[in-house]
Amino acid sequence: MNKGFAAGLRKVIIVPATLLAISINTRAAVAQNKLYSPIPLINTTELSDTLSDKDIPTGQGGFARDYTVKLEKGDNLAVDLSSESFDSIITLLAPDGSTLAENDDGPDGSSNSLLFTRINETGTYIVRVRSFGETGVGIFKLKVTKLQPIK
Repeated sequence: MNKGFAAGLRKVIIVPATLLAISINTRAAVAQNKLYSPIPLINTTELSDTLSDKDIPTGQGGFARDYTVKLEKGDNLAVDLSSESFDSIITLLAPDGSTLAENDDGPDGSSNSLLFTRINETGTYIVRVRSFGETGVGIFKLKVTKLQPIK
């Protein structure tokens, strides 16, 4: 076989494969964007919602639901999560996706969750509600409060 012909044939095959890969990755990114859409907490500090098996699988048998909240540098935040249906865990994720704070069981010895933290960077944070292990799904109450200093 002619070397020039073989080299030309490889170029023809590689270019479409590269374009196909780009097309597949773009479709996957669009699909992921539609699947993951955290719920914005706008002017809502307290809500009742339901964790279900349609939410984000945690990989430990449980599920998680995410909420976004815009916070300012210097905000003092309290997040309270309670449920009669499952053992709750609350996680606060920073704008870069790192875990800023997490609480499994509240100070009252119950399986409800309570955390306090100070915000060091202005941005959009994720409040993640999840069940511990395989404890399940069900109704929960979430309260996100920006604490004010006493004057």
